[in-house]
Amino acid sequence: MDRNNAIISVKNLVKKYDDFTAVHGISFDVYENEIFGLLGPNGAGKTTTLEIIETLREKTSGEILVNGYSVDKDSNKIKGIIGVQLQTAGYYPNLNLVELMELFSGLYGSDVKPMEMLEKVNLQDKAKAKYKALSGGQKQRFSIATTLINSPKIIFLDEPTTGLDPQARRNLWDLITEIRNNGTTVVITTHYMDEAEQLCDRVAFVEHGRIIALDTPDNLIDKLISSGFERTKEVKKANLEDVFINLTGKEWREG
Repeated sequence: MDRNNAIISVKNLVKKYDDFTAVHGISFDVYENEIFGLLGPNGAGKTTTLEIIETLREKTSGEILVNGYSVDKDSNKIKGIIGVQLQTAGYYPNLNLVELMELFSGLYGSDVKPMEMLEKVNLQDKAKAKYKALSGGQKQRFSIATTLINSPKIIFLDEPTTGLDPQARRNLWDLITEIRNNGTTVVITTHYMDEAEQLCDRVAFVEHGRIIALDTPDNLIDKLISSGFERTKEVKKANLEDVFINLTGKEWREG
């Protein structure tokens, strides 16, 4: 993580829908090569904020720069350097994974080798399988592979592990960390605080369209503890999910 280089800079972002204000003048930076978490309850303004950064939605006011490009003037340049996780509804269920990779690389104008992309997310053995035949974890890994097609500088992952079993979730964490370690900045939303604590270098909590806290997970936890907060139950060195993974193994599960 390079704290000297803000690859995304959001200043005083406002988004209004008629007389409803979804985003109230928020400001934050995302540093190059970090995993940055945008956290908050449903309706807090997270998705709206991300869609504006991704140039998918118009802002009301404020300034956003992505790798130095303005969302107002350079939206096509921004689209060329970001990867956005496509929703599953966008897939053709009867195409196999190689065919889908070829389709998406054509849409992106990228000349990628489908098998290489599938190997990045450990789906090479499913190359000839139809999308609809994949398990939940496999579908999520495939959707992450689609974000990597144009070799982006930044990828956006919106609740990537929702509905997955513990093995698939932990393995997706490893995959996301590996993507960052290979030089890509990752912006993630999640409702799982253990996930954010494990993955994110820094997190911003959004509530009613405002950022109410922004720091590293460790600093936020230490600040809460220093305020006198105590958990009612003794904190152990492992949790029940660790027991589950230890008993049942960590290999990819299919089905």
